[in-house]
Amino acid sequence: MNTKIYRNLLIMGLFSAVALTWGTTWMAMKITVATVPPVFATGLRFLCAAPLLLLLARYKKAPLLFPAGLRGFQLCVMLFYFAIPFTLMIYGERYTSSSLAAIIFATMPAAVLAASLLFLRERTSLQQLLGLAISLGALSTILWHETRDSGESQLQGIVALVAAVLIHAVMYVQCKKRCAGISVLSYNALPCLGAGIVLTLAGLTEAPNYQAFSPQALLAIAYLGAVAGVGGILAYFALQQTAKPFQASLVFLVFPLIAVALESKINGTSISHESLLLMLPFLLGILLTLYRGARGRQPDLVAKPALRR
Repeated sequence: MNTKIYRNLLIMGLFSAVALTWGTTWMAMKITVATVPPVFATGLRFLCAAPLLLLLARYKKAPLLFPAGLRGFQLCVMLFYFAIPFTLMIYGERYTSSSLAAIIFATMPAAVLAASLLFLRERTSLQQLLGLAISLGALSTILWHETRDSGESQLQGIVALVAAVLIHAVMYVQCKKRCAGISVLSYNALPCLGAGIVLTLAGLTEAPNYQAFSPQALLAIAYLGAVAGVGGILAYFALQQTAKPFQASLVFLVFPLIAVALESKINGTSISHESLLLMLPFLLGILLTLYRGARGRQPDLVAKPALRR
């Protein structure tokens, strides 16, 4: 087979795998949180992923510990990349639809751009700033449409999801500043295990009713851990190594559409028609913020906890 054709097919396969994984995790979290408390569920999710990540790290001979001088920051990665934001994500899904959660998380490129401007003083282009403004304006209008007839609980869920995005964005710029060259497996394996242990123990305070856990919720936790938590990371990392950075980053435009379609198919409900129309300018804004990737400078938003998924 022609090398170029093989490479294109590989890129298409990896892109599809990442988009499907990211697009389906939101419904999996929604299924999970229906019967499993959020902190306990997040802990179990990481405990499912950690053994696989540790085995991969051993196989690849990747160090589990960060270099000397950065091990305190590795603890920050455990807390502020894994434990806190992922708990906020699934907690937010208690009160919002999986579609809306995916749309909020699709703002990650815009959030990273804003955090890079704030903390790293990175130079940016006019079209990126325009994209930032368009995406945030469209998202604000979508949130207004989705909450105007709802109670305070949905707003609580939105605040949790937005907080998770902001924490991940700040962690990205801090990792970019401090930890260039550290293996993706080093970033994920030990922090994932630590977060799993801490959250599972902390989740016992939620008094989980084990008999109430549905089989679907347990399967969803396993999916989130093994497939999304390991497969999704490795597939995106491989995609970044194979495709151009801008091509890889386009997954942020696709996975929210998958999440919206999946929720509509399974539950028969989704976001309002007004919000669906507003996704056009929203995704256009995200596309503009990603454009510098065409020049090879698009940041890694998932493979390292400078944010994932």
